[in-house]
Amino acid sequence: MNAQNAHPLLNRIQSPADVRRLSRPELKQLATELRDHLLKSVSRTGGHLSSNLGTVELTIALHHVFDTPDDRLVWDVGHQTYPHKILTGRRDRMPTLRQYGGLSGFPRRDESEYDTFGTAHSSTSISAALGMAMGSQLQGEHRHCVAIIGDGAMTAGMAFEALNNGGMPHAGQEPNLLVVLNDNDMSISPPVGALNKYLARLMSGKFYASAREGAKQVLKNAPQLFELARRFEEHAKGMVVPGTIFEEFGFNYVGPIDGHDLDALIPTLENLRDRKGAQFLHVVTKKGYGYQLAEVDPIAYHGPGKFDPAIGLVKPATPPKPTFTQVFGQWLCDMAAADPKLVAITPAMREGSGMVEFHKRFPDRYFDVGIAEQHAVTFAAGLSCEGMRPVVAIYSTFLQRAYDQLIHDVALQNLPMVFALDRAGLVGADGATHAGAYDIAFVRCIPNMALLAPADEAETRMALTTAFRHDGPVAVRYPRGSGVGTVAAAGNSFETLPWGRGEIRRESGLVAGRPGSKRVAILAFGTMLYPALAAAEKLDATVANMRFVKPLDGALVEQLARTHDALVTIEEGCTMGGAGSAVAEHLNAAGITVPMLHLGLPDRFIEHGDPAFLLAQCGLDAAGIEAAVQQRYGQFGLLRPVANA
Repeated sequence: MNAQNAHPLLNRIQSPADVRRLSRPELKQLATELRDHLLKSVSRTGGHLSSNLGTVELTIALHHVFDTPDDRLVWDVGHQTYPHKILTGRRDRMPTLRQYGGLSGFPRRDESEYDTFGTAHSSTSISAALGMAMGSQLQGEHRHCVAIIGDGAMTAGMAFEALNNGGMPHAGQEPNLLVVLNDNDMSISPPVGALNKYLARLMSGKFYASAREGAKQVLKNAPQLFELARRFEEHAKGMVVPGTIFEEFGFNYVGPIDGHDLDALIPTLENLRDRKGAQFLHVVTKKGYGYQLAEVDPIAYHGPGKFDPAIGLVKPATPPKPTFTQVFGQWLCDMAAADPKLVAITPAMREGSGMVEFHKRFPDRYFDVGIAEQHAVTFAAGLSCEGMRPVVAIYSTFLQRAYDQLIHDVALQNLPMVFALDRAGLVGADGATHAGAYDIAFVRCIPNMALLAPADEAETRMALTTAFRHDGPVAVRYPRGSGVGTVAAAGNSFETLPWGRGEIRRESGLVAGRPGSKRVAILAFGTMLYPALAAAEKLDATVANMRFVKPLDGALVEQLARTHDALVTIEEGCTMGGAGSAVAEHLNAAGITVPMLHLGLPDRFIEHGDPAFLLAQCGLDAAGIEAAVQQRYGQFGLLRPVANA
């Protein structure tokens, strides 16, 4: 059956205006077709699946009730917006999802007018929607602004900062703000679901609101009765709904209701749409809803690659090379077995950071603090103050959210702890929001902080051990995926690297007629060592594996500068303020002048796409390195054939 016949109603939807014209039975049919289309589409491209299957009905209901894009929908994180993209005119582009030049896996303002706020990091939606609501009011525009936030994102302090601000009138103005809490970590039993559907419709309706306000006016003349009634309402509501905290923030709380029941969602949203002020709707959904394999194991289907929906995910016949994340996970378990003071902290990234096995083996020393990067860092600092040895496993891009804590709570006090910076450099399909492009620049400028950039899997284990045994804060950066395949040690093997020392991995030949002089030296940081070595074979260049960004091996840098006609630095990070800048600063302080070429990520955000392709686009593969060096130094005769000594 072709797609046209399989999804006759969905194929008629060109924009949310078409959704608003559908009857309730047609909306239910649309949900079935949309879920089927979503499953088939993501199985061909890879991408986030469980979260999107869980928001099909909610997405339909929101676009049916609200006048989008004039009314603003702000999706927190945004990995659950594939149904939204499909309903907003991008269905035909879904085959390009997360590919270079194709659809982003997250909302982007430059992609569609329906993507009102760009997201990919969590817990920003309420703040943004509140800002939009106030901005509209200040300009005399009366639109609704809706923030859709998951229960996981509600663990971040920023969400509560926004709630604290959003529920209170500003200069007599109340924003038309609706917060939808998409709770996908619990279920509603049938009796509770039926009761809450009734209560939600009642509490969101005009009759309930006017009756409540009228009663308040009458009872205000009898303070004791008023207080009794207020307490009765609060406690009666609290017996069936967990909304007291949101009411205290100034929001009218409604829910929880079944987020897959359009007969509950639509009338409740309509009632809330017609009410003024700050509203809070609690809906309960199930990750992977409608696809049994994803319902049973939503974590495995959170972000799968390509697969056959009829079969599900299949383990490859040949085990792939261990990833850097797996090397870290193995090291973490081994070191924890050797040192009882090791504790591990993650801000809600147990699977992504390779900590599943550690959690199983050392549950008392494992701390998942939720999506709360600031808290994670300062919590780890407190552990360090008491003599524990914290290891904070965090993506490079997420450490950005705890930068003040890194400076004020860790580095300023020079506390011994390790930051395992996963996803350093480009990350591929997740794009600019998740790329670890800036950690070199923002870590190396902090006093007391050290930063290691190992070149491969084996060196990553050594770098982690070196960092763990250092008496101060150290970050170790490593990329997503696998490296060249070097075998990392395991068990009780804890080899370290000489502190602050790099190594020469390839020697250039001497320049004929100029004793002791060589032409070009490439100073490689991290996994850029291997494309640098490949390029050096064509260029006959010296290659140094620098290993340490900070402390920089100044002696090695000066030696290379004095014995070579030119230097090249290469890193998978931003060149502005990066490792190459560190080399230039050192030579300037030493009074050494030498031509230099800095290769790294350019001063722009790198789009989503295949990682190898993106590195090539940035000139960070072997061919790109060779071409850049030839272009800069070839004209000066620095790359002519040499006579080996």
